[in-house]
Amino acid sequence: MKRYLVTVTVLALASLALAEPFVWLNAWTTAAPGEAVYGGTFRDYDTSDPRTFNPFVSAEQNALLDLADTGGASLLTRGPDSDEWLPYAAESFTVSEDGLVVEVVLRDNIKWSDGTPVTVQDYLFRYQAETDPEVQSNGFDGWFIEDEPILLEQVGENGLRFTFPVADRTAFFKLAIHRPSPDHILGELYREGGAEALRGAWGTETPLSETVWTSPWIPTAYTPGERLVFERNPTFGEWNVDEQGNALPYLDTYTILLVESGDAALNLYLAGELDAFSPRTLDDIGVINVAVQNGDIDATVIENASPVASSQFIVFNWNKASDPVKEGLFRASEFRQAMSHLVDREAITELVYGGAASPMWTSVYQVYTFWVNEDTAKFGYDPEAATELLAGLGFDQKNADGVLTDGEGNALAITLATNAGNTQREQIAQIFADSARESGVDVEVQALDFNLLVDQLLSTGPDRPFDAILIGLRGGSRDWPFGASVVPCDGNLHMYNQDLDAGCLTSEEQEAEELYVQGRKTLDTQAAREIGLEIQRIEAELQPIIYTVSPNGHYSWLTSLRGEHPSEFVNAIVGSRELVLTFKAE
Repeated sequence: MKRYLVTVTVLALASLALAEPFVWLNAWTTAAPGEAVYGGTFRDYDTSDPRTFNPFVSAEQNALLDLADTGGASLLTRGPDSDEWLPYAAESFTVSEDGLVVEVVLRDNIKWSDGTPVTVQDYLFRYQAETDPEVQSNGFDGWFIEDEPILLEQVGENGLRFTFPVADRTAFFKLAIHRPSPDHILGELYREGGAEALRGAWGTETPLSETVWTSPWIPTAYTPGERLVFERNPTFGEWNVDEQGNALPYLDTYTILLVESGDAALNLYLAGELDAFSPRTLDDIGVINVAVQNGDIDATVIENASPVASSQFIVFNWNKASDPVKEGLFRASEFRQAMSHLVDREAITELVYGGAASPMWTSVYQVYTFWVNEDTAKFGYDPEAATELLAGLGFDQKNADGVLTDGEGNALAITLATNAGNTQREQIAQIFADSARESGVDVEVQALDFNLLVDQLLSTGPDRPFDAILIGLRGGSRDWPFGASVVPCDGNLHMYNQDLDAGCLTSEEQEAEELYVQGRKTLDTQAAREIGLEIQRIEAELQPIIYTVSPNGHYSWLTSLRGEHPSEFVNAIVGSRELVLTFKAE
């Protein structure tokens, strides 16, 4: 494991007459040099529509920014073969000896898709908007350490200086995710109408011709419930090339079919109407292999590449003032431990993932093996232990319907919401509901539209509109795998407690927040790991979020789709390919 925030100096290229492009290496793909061809469409899929085109208010994984690898013009990046940070939209970067200051020099050949040059002001505007609490950006929390802001300022004509209040092991990651936002469009809107105007911009009803991007492809058509179409961004290839100097990307278009479920996507893949599919289970892989053997499709399958960098979990709402009985229960760690005892992770592994998964006990994804605390408390499937814990909370009798009640006759009935169309989550929710019902806990599974589900999850205040939600997160960082928006009590993804006026409700919450900050500013990786292990100890005991299993990642694609990573690179962190190096075989 590398230690970051050491002094790094990269040769500046600003003195050259023509700005050098970023070179995507041949080693990152199995294609031979010069083999790639231009043209064609990559046909992908998603199970829910985007909630917004707005880069500031998007908070879920299917934001438009993520749907087609639209992270163009982030300052730094990593290749699939190394943890080394590479200058990307920055042509160079330097780090001070104490690790508190990082300076970058921008490439001067980056443009928005409308031809407007990307400038320092585009990065400064994004910073200004994300650090404005009125904007309510999902990026807000990441700009603060110990309530002290990370400062961003212009240096010279084409440079940026990041000044950290304390040493921060996520500094490079922060630069790697900091992207520009169009100051000439959204910045003008923000200056004229403030945070409210910015929040309301670029909704899904906005004509896509009015939006601009620095990504490999730009969205050109959106039909709700049907598809998103992206076309090659001609300005991207002006500063992104392969080792032979060819402008990227190779593909003409990138199309995302919006399907009702993973099953629907699998059927489309088997019919040859999708170019790639992420098998959810070994059963999916078996179906695909049969289709290959029968000659129905010509496809490549990679089984059990690694655990995925994502989680499926249940979170209970601690802010339910309108129902004091439920609020008291949901805030009791004994209740949440009991609920964890009713999660049959073995059944989920077998029935949902066909055996290709493992139990998950804390927020650290299993793929980040260095960080995982294997010695935490584990409240495995044990209905008797759950019954005992619930009895200790006063629920020791059953009514005529077989549901546990307390001494005042309050029945232990819970509504568990998850997103409709996500077959795996619906199955996990039902497995939990069935086992809970056998122990006298009446769990009603409610399948909601994904956007409504996220609205409920991100709601704030003392009386939020849900009992429990089964959902997931993905991503994380190899440098510090704890979420800036998840662990701190004022984070907008601190999902179980979003009464911002009340702040932390337990000493354990407070301790985890303090450890998060301490670990983030600990540059010694081994010392940071010890702090991370302690955070997981608290998570395991407190059970603020009840994790289910960590599935393995599988990949499959039609063999006409080329440019995948060498097999030794493929895992859930880097995926199976770089989309800009992907092409269709002739």
